[in-house]
Formats: sequence, structure tokens, C-alpha cells
Amino acid sequence: MDEINKNDLSERDICTKFITPAIKKAGWDIHTQVREEVPLTNGRVIVSGKTVSRGKSKRADYILYYKSNIPIAVVEAKKNKFELGEGMQQALGYAEMVDVPFVFSSNGDAFLFHDRSGNSEMVEQEFALDQFPSPIELWNSYCKWKKIDDTDHKLIEQDFHTEFTGKTPRYYQVNAINKTIDAISKGQDRILLVMATGTGKTYTAFQIIWRLWKSKTKKRILFLADRNILVDQAKTNDFKPFGSAMTKIKNRQVDTSYEIYLSLYQAVTGNEEERNIYKQFSRDFFDLVVVDECHRGSADENSAWREILEYFDSATQIGMTATPKETKAISNIHYFGEPIYTYSLKQGIEDGFLAPYKVIRIDLDKDVQGWRPEKGKLDKYGRPIEDRIYNVKDFDRKLVLDKRTEVVAKKITELLKATDRFDKTIVFCENIDHAERMRQAIVNENPDLAKDSKYVMRITGDEKEGKAELDNFIIPESRYPVIATTSKLLSTGVDVQTCKLIVLDKQIKSMTEFKQIIGRGTRINEDFDKLFFTIMDFRKATELFADPDFDGEPVDIYVAGASKPLTPNMPSQKIKPYKVNDVGVSIIAERVQYYGSDGKLVTESIKDYTKKTMLEEFSSLDLFLKHWSDAGKKMAIIQELEDKGLMLDALAEEVGRDYDPFDLICHVAFDQPALSRKQRAKNVRKTGYFEKYGEKARNVLDALLNKYADEGIRNLEDLDILRVKPLSDIGTPIEIIKLFGNKEKFLEAVEEMETQLYLAEA
Repeated sequence: MDEINKNDLSERDICTKFITPAIKKAGWDIHTQVREEVPLTNGRVIVSGKTVSRGKSKRADYILYYKSNIPIAVVEAKKNKFELGEGMQQALGYAEMVDVPFVFSSNGDAFLFHDRSGNSEMVEQEFALDQFPSPIELWNSYCKWKKIDDTDHKLIEQDFHTEFTGKTPRYYQVNAINKTIDAISKGQDRILLVMATGTGKTYTAFQIIWRLWKSKTKKRILFLADRNILVDQAKTNDFKPFGSAMTKIKNRQVDTSYEIYLSLYQAVTGNEEERNIYKQFSRDFFDLVVVDECHRGSADENSAWREILEYFDSATQIGMTATPKETKAISNIHYFGEPIYTYSLKQGIEDGFLAPYKVIRIDLDKDVQGWRPEKGKLDKYGRPIEDRIYNVKDFDRKLVLDKRTEVVAKKITELLKATDRFDKTIVFCENIDHAERMRQAIVNENPDLAKDSKYVMRITGDEKEGKAELDNFIIPESRYPVIATTSKLLSTGVDVQTCKLIVLDKQIKSMTEFKQIIGRGTRINEDFDKLFFTIMDFRKATELFADPDFDGEPVDIYVAGASKPLTPNMPSQKIKPYKVNDVGVSIIAERVQYYGSDGKLVTESIKDYTKKTMLEEFSSLDLFLKHWSDAGKKMAIIQELEDKGLMLDALAEEVGRDYDPFDLICHVAFDQPALSRKQRAKNVRKTGYFEKYGEKARNVLDALLNKYADEGIRNLEDLDILRVKPLSDIGTPIEIIKLFGNKEKFLEAVEEMETQLYLAEA
């Protein structure tokens, strides 16, 4: 048998024939300590008009584990035609993501080893295939890096809970869990974890508690939340494996025979001393307290949360939040310490675990210019209106303009009619009265669908019927309610996976509240086609996106020199606002803003953004043209550019939908004249290029050219196009491909036609 030529082998062959055997020979258990092609991210969601795709996901060739929950090394493989260290930079990126110190790159000849631990004098060195380190060698070095001593091992090595469904924690959840376990093993008793809404804080909390409980490091545990639905979701879903060891505190009754306690903090506290039933437990009863959504007052020195934490001050305490809170009066960090791990909204979107968004900013004339009543003006109930200028801060608090509410309801309805009238929508209003009026206005804009009384519902804390429908609004499978108007109830903790539209018609000054509201839309549910969402902003609330503290860092929401912190507006309903129904309101500006590749909203024009982005990638037109012509498949370049943040659909909306991405880019970034798709198709026909094919094959190419002229290049390279008219009238996909000889020759013909398209001159 001929000797294998390594240079001809695929990357997978290099893994199977050389890298895996070397790892196995070093003593690693292939079944329990080695995972291959480990998915780390899902690939960022890219929205192009009605087309939604994903960018390239990150996948490690190998991750090595000392135990199933402890990753300690990354190995990246490359084809043998590459140098030994070709995969090192890629592997270092993965190692940083999964927080491991040992990194290997191999092309099948040997290993290049990089030691991030600082334990070795040489950071990088080469190992022969038979010199790969054993598990115990790397583990001893890992323990030295993490400063793990012999007393820590029982806790550190305690396994995660393994799901029968095969569900495993994502890389950032593993990081959060392991960093918490590591901190507790070293005696840290106040811990803060910051994880963006929708990234699985409760599941992460469960795995932390499970490992501490199973290792008997912590024996009695209290999990606190401020919403009943959060406690119930935890009990029936993530915490279910605790079984009979777990109880939910309810009816203000205490039973000390359990080990895991879930509680609404309101269920154990009260204004009167006898209502503080947590004091029925001894102060040292719990050795672990976990506070979910700890931004909601737990660190406030005067809050009921803080009373509980201080009562059980001998317990290790873990605070979990999407929005760490820093004001002059309240500080999570002062109480819990600096976050030991942060997973931000920006990173979640970049990894493809969270949904990106676009913002539609709408300015109304009365909001911008203000409104002053004429002398002697009465409201619709005959009350004289105080003579002064009313502006956006007053509307729906001190003064109601009915026409304003109607305009907002009309714009919401217009957007839903243009997308899907059954897209789950949350409208955030100033107060309960405003939420009710908004419900009425949306009902009147949708008389056909509002025949079902649950199409639009007010879901607020005071409204029994609406609150009763909250579960149905949350459940993806439930069609109704579709639109929920609210003020505070849905701003935090409620997991509305399929919410596609968030409407902001309230003043939001608190960054914490803003983050929580935006978090209602960031969840992804691919089964229900929820991959991105839209924010419609009538009150300039989305200007908070520009705040440097928006993404992940502790939030400073007080003004320098102010005597007391700014707090979310809680308008009093004691004084009824003036209500005016005969003053017109109109839209004076409307602008769409997009989520950029840097995690910030693109506020400049799409043309300027495109030019800047392209010139960062290609310094000249010649470089771009060479890159375009060298690529066999043009969609690969388009995908690559969209991955880098180019918004081609938004650009087409502004420049013209008759142009192909190539012309849009050349025109906007390099000031070249643009040809329409129809012009390019016409020019290809004039070249006589089709003449070398038979009549039926020419008909196929002609139909493809018409498809390009009408719809663009996106579908041209997809064989599914052969299944739709007019191609399907010519024959089945197999019959069409046979007209060219075989699949390869058909694809060559399409590629050659694309070349002709971009050679064609005006």
C-alpha cells in the first residue's frame, strides 16, 4: 500500500490519523476528557431586509477536560500544508473565551505549545507527537495557575448536573460557574455575577448551587427573587433536579426540614416585625444565599432585601444581575464587590446567543416644540388648563393629548401591518392610565383583529384580567395576547422569548430600567422565527444607547453635584392630568438606526458608515475589485462583508433597490457610477456569451439572468432556485443540471455568468 501523503489530507484526516492518537497515547480518556469540534458560539444574526442569516460560528477543534466541567486546554488543527503554528492565534482566542491556560496548534507533524499560565519560563515551545503532556501534568500546572490547594479539590472537582436531554452549559456559563466555585473555595463570601438578560442566569445559578450542595460545601441554601413568576419558573424548570430537597416558601409558613429554599423576598418580609418571617430561621441556618436580579434594591441600605442579607450575614452571598447598579445611595459593588465575571449584551449578540435590534426613532411636533394652551382653554371635561408650555416631560402625566396617543397607536399598527400583525409587542407607557388609553387607541386602529378581546391587553400590576393573561403572553405557543400595554410590570424578569417589537412611549432616565426593558426583546427563539427585534422610540429613550456605560459596565445614573440620585419616574396619580382631544399631533421626523458590528447604534448616515467600513477593509477600489473577482462565489464576499457590519439592505433602501451589492459598494465607497441589475443583465446578453450553449441550456441561463435582474445575486448561487418558476417550467433540478453535463459544469456556467455580469460596462 502506498504511503500516505500528509499534504493531501484534509484537516479532519489530520485530526483522526495524527492528533487524536497522540492525545490518546498521552493518557487522555477520549470518551470523558476529550471533545472534538466543540461549538462555542452560534454565529451572529445578520438581518438583510427579509433575509435573516447567521455569521460564522466559532468551533474549537478540541477542548481537553480534566473532568467534564473543567476545561484546561485547547488544541487547534490545520492541514499539513500549513506551518505548525498556523492555528495558534485562533486557538489563543478560543482559550481566552473558555478561560484555559494551555493552548496547542498542530498540522500533524508535531505540536506548538503555548503556556498562558506563567508557570513556565518558555511561553511557547514545540513538542513531538509522542511528547504530548498527560492529564495529570497539565492538571498539576492548572492547579498551580488557579492556586488550588489540596483542601479545594472536593469542591472544584464536583461535577455539573448532567441533563438527560444532553443540555450542557454554554462557554460563558461554564466560566461564570467555575469562577464562582473557585472564589468560594478560596473563602470569598460576597460574589457578584453580571450576565445580560436572556443569557441564562437562573440556569447558571442552579449549576453553582448544585455543585456546592452535592459536594456538601453548602448544605442549606436560599434562592431569592422579587417576582413570583421567577420563583415558579426556577422551581419547575432549572431547579427541578433538587426534587424533594427543595421547597418554595409560601403562605408565610416556615418549615426547617428542607435544604433548598426558593422564595419571593416579599413572602418573608413586611413592614411589621411579625411579618418578617425570615427571622423564624436562625441567623446561621443558611450557608448560601443567592439573589436573582440583585439590581432591584438588594444593595440599598434601607431595603427589605438588605435586611435579609444582613440577617444571614454569615452565609456566602451571590448576587446575579444584568444591570449592576451604582448610585450615591445604592451600590451593588460596594456590597458584593467587583463582578467576578461579566457577560455583556454586546458579547451575547456577537456570539449569536442574543438577538440584535434596529431602532426606529420618531419625533412628534408637540414633543419637540411643546404646546401652550390659548387663553381660557378648557380640557375635554371643562377644567381650565394652567397657562404654561407643556412638553414631553408633561405628556401623559400632567397633560394628555388624545391625538398624540392616536398617532403612536397608528405608527405601531403600520409597522405590524408591514411585518406581521401577530408579532408579540410590548408598549411601555408612562403609567397605568396611559397604558389603558394606549390599549384603547390600538384597539381602534385594529378593529378587525380586536374583535378578539385578547388581541390587545393592558397588563399592569393593578389589572386582574391582564395579569391573568401574562403567562399566555409569555408562552411562545400561545397566540394571544399579541400586544401588551404596560408601565412597569413587563420591564424585568419576564421571559417573553418571541417579543419582536418593543415600543417606548415613556421617559426613561434610569439606565438599569432601560437595560431591563431592552432585555425583553433580546431572547432568540428560532422555532418561532424570532432572531431579531425592533425598538420603536417616541421619547428619545434610545439616546441611552450612546452612554458609554450602556453595555455591561456598572451604571452611574446620578448627576455630578446632585444632592440625591435620579430615580425612575413614578408619576403620582393623585392629581388627574388635563385631557385634551382637539389638538392635532403630527410626525416631524422618523429615522431608522441599526445595530453596528461594534455593538453601538449606527447614528451616522448609512452611506457614510458604509464608506468608512469599506475603506477600513479595502484602501482602494483596485483592492476591492481584485477581492471580488478572485472569489468564485460572490455571496461568500457579501456574507463576509455583512459579518464585518456592512448593512447592505439598509444601503439599498437609501440608494436604490435596483442596484446589486457590488454597485452599491462601488458607488458609495469608491464614488463609481452604478449600473442597475437590469443594465448589467442587458449588457451580458449583448456580449453573445450564451451562444456556446445549446438552446435549452441558454434558456436556463436566460431565466437565471432574469432572476438576477429582478431579485439580485443572493439566490443565484443556491440550487433551490431551480425549483421555482420560471426554472421549474424548464425541468426538474436534475434535468436542468444534465443540460450542462453535471453539477460541477452547471456551477461553472453560473460562475462564468457572474464574471460576465461584473465585466459588463455601461
